[in-house]
Amino acid sequence: MTTRPTTEALIAQLASCPPPPRLSGPGAAAWLFGAIALAVGLFLLLAGPRADLGQAIGEPELLLKLMLPMTIALSALLLALRSARPDAKVALWPLAVPVAAALGLFLSRLTQTPMGEVAAGIMGSSALACLLSISLLAAPATITGLVLFRRGAALRPGLTGGLVGLAASGGAAAGYALYCTEDSPLFFTTWYGIAILAISTVGALLGHRMLRW
Repeated sequence: MTTRPTTEALIAQLASCPPPPRLSGPGAAAWLFGAIALAVGLFLLLAGPRADLGQAIGEPELLLKLMLPMTIALSALLLALRSARPDAKVALWPLAVPVAAALGLFLSRLTQTPMGEVAAGIMGSSALACLLSISLLAAPATITGLVLFRRGAALRPGLTGGLVGLAASGGAAAGYALYCTEDSPLFFTTWYGIAILAISTVGALLGHRMLRW
């Protein structure tokens, strides 16, 4: 005949268990961006960077294509870490800066492009490949980030998950820019933006489930 443990014994047993490791900001950043770097590195190893990368890297449009999504990624990660603390207030306005810059680039190029060429400029020649590539490159980092952020205490898990997806997809888009030869702001603000938004939405949906207390 087995005896059931008393409530006091069960409480004592739970109290003796070591607490789960707390969410570490530097650790989370290292793991998330490490996952992005690994995915992008493998992609560039297989597909190769753009042939003219050495010459084009100094061009303003390529620099913006790199810096805007990377700025989004860094801002989103900092906000995600903040949102994982139950006593913190999260203001999303820092994300408005790179988003407004991207919109300004799009509108500026739009006004300089003849109406008959706008659709071709937006569609480019690799829209579907761009969407799929950024999404696939961002997926491992998004999952990694969500698993890590379960150690936090997010009061708004959907928001935190969305910010994790935003950080992952922004970093993936910046990495993909080293391969992509479509430098028109009409193209990259549209399709990079759609891919980033899609992964952020997936992150929010998964975060709502995975990051709940």
